[in-house]
Amino acid sequence: MEHKSFADMDCSVAQCLEVIGEWWSMLIIRDAFLGVTRFEEFQRRLGISRNILRNRLSALVEAGVLVRVPYSQRPPRDDYRLTDKGRDLWPVLTTMRQWGDRYAAPDGPPVNLVHRGCSSKTNALLVCEVCGDPMDARSVRAVAGDGHGPLPHRRTRGQNPTSDHS
Repeated sequence: MEHKSFADMDCSVAQCLEVIGEWWSMLIIRDAFLGVTRFEEFQRRLGISRNILRNRLSALVEAGVLVRVPYSQRPPRDDYRLTDKGRDLWPVLTTMRQWGDRYAAPDGPPVNLVHRGCSSKTNALLVCEVCGDPMDARSVRAVAGDGHGPLPHRRTRGQNPTSDHS
């Protein structure tokens, strides 16, 4: 199946997928968060072919998610380290992990998060940055931002999906 580019789509989710939506990318980022920095270790842990790993690492470097840091001149070798842009993917990766723990881990979570501040096992929680209340899909609404025109119309209960609501 041919990959569709989302580069021209006016959507922040699509732009994120343009950078991290390829197979293996989030697993590479996951391992980088776990401290993996070397090509050989990524390859060993993931079981990914060398050419695909090379392509994914190059794409993540080009997108500014990872940076190459030389550690050997002979032979030339680089570490791959998360940039600020890469570290900002932590909540995305964490919520993906929590979803997988809930719906795809019948024997329980393979990894737990332990908060360094209180030493308790925990999960990440989305909260409103203004009032601190927990947020989920039912507690927010989407409105057009500065970078886009009107959003698609959302149906409410009882509306006909084909009727005009202008």
